[in-house]
Amino acid sequence: MEEIKSNKPDPYQALRYREFNVFLLLRFAMVFAWSMQFIVIEWEVYSLTKNPLSLGIIGLMEIIPAVSMSLFAGHIVDQREKKGLLVKCILGFSVISFGLFLLTWPKVVGGLSKDYILYSIYALVFFGGIVRSFMGPTIFSLLSLIIPKKVYPNAATWSSSVWQIGAVMGPALAGFSINWIGVHWSMCLVFGFSILSLIALSQISQKPIINPKMGESIKDSLMEGLTFVFKNKIVLGALSLDMIAVLFGGAVALLPVFAQDILKVGSEGFGILRAAPAVGAFITMLVSAYVPLYENAGKKLLIAIFVFGLSIILFGLSTYFWLSVFALFLSGLADGISVVIRQTILQLKTPDHMRGRVGAVNSIFVGSSNELGAFESGATAKLMGAVTSVVFGGSVTLLTVIFTALKSPTFRNLDLKRDMDEHHKLE
Repeated sequence: MEEIKSNKPDPYQALRYREFNVFLLLRFAMVFAWSMQFIVIEWEVYSLTKNPLSLGIIGLMEIIPAVSMSLFAGHIVDQREKKGLLVKCILGFSVISFGLFLLTWPKVVGGLSKDYILYSIYALVFFGGIVRSFMGPTIFSLLSLIIPKKVYPNAATWSSSVWQIGAVMGPALAGFSINWIGVHWSMCLVFGFSILSLIALSQISQKPIINPKMGESIKDSLMEGLTFVFKNKIVLGALSLDMIAVLFGGAVALLPVFAQDILKVGSEGFGILRAAPAVGAFITMLVSAYVPLYENAGKKLLIAIFVFGLSIILFGLSTYFWLSVFALFLSGLADGISVVIRQTILQLKTPDHMRGRVGAVNSIFVGSSNELGAFESGATAKLMGAVTSVVFGGSVTLLTVIFTALKSPTFRNLDLKRDMDEHHKLE
């Protein structure tokens, strides 16, 4: 790699490495495909059942294997070559998305009962959870192997922003594509993006395995990873805050209910609602590239999650379509800031040989809480109604932020500038 020299902070520093640009394309395509698939399936399942609890079951079917396998997956990731492992993950996802493509094809399932189709969808989502348990830690580990350590903060900003864009643009396109081309061909697009990510991965070379404890027992390996996370108050605090926000602020899981039954805007309005957070996340990406978020990171993270909670409450209470769109836009903006700061913390604070295990814990705390949040939202919506469920979730998020700000001055006063300066001195 060529040495990059500059007297001023370079917002495009990480983008000057070819493999990192390929990595961003790969990550965007994969996150986009996964997020789009989840929403298309949500729409299809709710259309089949008209039961909000069925939306929660989708999340539950993915989180059971994702959580139960994550720590083991993190151990495997730290022991294996990352590119080859990621190839297997993407191939597994491609098989699942193709299976869902077939399950939403009227010519294939025309003679099958709704229950058979529903349970088959649940089964494929379950296998997707197994794949996801390996994919998250592998991608997290691969990032640190394609750029120098001094570029980590800038790379974390770009990587987190691309993840956020893919995570909200995938669902946004899902909403529009359901209206334009139907559920079946929407799943075909998902399969196409998974193939694109596989092609992008072929442009990244194999990387060395950086682990001084090769062959370590699974028990010792997992205990080392868990001990690191739970003893590092900054890492634990960042993961816990984001987990609570995603778990209880998961209003987006109920968007099919709001679009069809409350706001009554159909699939086209559903697409606009899904697109709103994407706009907020895109603005976050542009701003964070030029205005680093590492200074006073603790306060910024707390404020971002607080605003996220407020926006979720506003969305739940709104009966006006465009006010709901604004609330979701604000949630995307705030969530984007939260994701960028959290990923920067993890990249700077995690030793290279433990990235797989820490990435696995991150998947349990945050990644899987998306699905658990979907189950929580679906279950509470069934019990107390969709509106009350969303307002309740946003309120819990606000209370968690207030509690953390008052009880954890170390986290509140977190500033990553020193960590960034130390990485700039490396290499």
